[in-house]
Amino acid sequence: MTTTASAPAAPVRDPELPGLLLRTERDVFLPLLRATPESAYALRTACPGWTVRDVLAHCAAALTRVVEDRLEKGVFSPESNERDIEERDGLPLPALLDELERGMTEAGPVIAAAGGKLDGVALGEWVHAGDVREAWGLDGAYAGRGLAYALGLLEGVAYRKEMPRIVADVEGDGAGWGAPRPLGVPSPEGRPAGRYHGDGPTLIRLYANRPLVGTRYELHGVHEGDLHLFDRPPKLDD
Repeated sequence: MTTTASAPAAPVRDPELPGLLLRTERDVFLPLLRATPESAYALRTACPGWTVRDVLAHCAAALTRVVEDRLEKGVFSPESNERDIEERDGLPLPALLDELERGMTEAGPVIAAAGGKLDGVALGEWVHAGDVREAWGLDGAYAGRGLAYALGLLEGVAYRKEMPRIVADVEGDGAGWGAPRPLGVPSPEGRPAGRYHGDGPTLIRLYANRPLVGTRYELHGVHEGDLHLFDRPPKLDD
């Protein structure tokens, strides 16, 4: 995106942030996965049609594609995702978790070198870990040690995907935000920025289009559906 008078400079990108988020999540998530009975992997998640195992197969595949530089045209489309999941259908669960762990360990430097176009992959993997926790009825599904890193990535990804501008006033120490921050890009028509007030996990739920039942937040000037980050395809060719 070219910076103009109506398009302020992008947030400063920390290239180490995606890898830091993935490794932080790996260290808490993989022990949980390995300690959970295999029967729990058949539970349904917030992702339509996907079980916990399907979500993890998608995550393992996506990170493997990043590590091995297999990002052909159409990658991460619904059709591509389904093929990746089907390819891992007969894989023993320990082998699937090994692939996921390898991806969470090795993808960081590749994403760092990609200039921002793969940052959404790291954020998406972290959200999917929340999907698994939610399916298993665990507290803090979209919170935990990686929340501040995830919110830091959200700033850049929301800008890159040209999401509507909101000013997010995020409460709670886990966010690491001392003051409200802008997310997205200004309206070309000059409309005022929207406003969000609430906690960090709920902000993640809004952008990831995850269930909001039981949450408490204020959103003004934009609709929930305007903020669905992953409905917009990644820009891998710029």
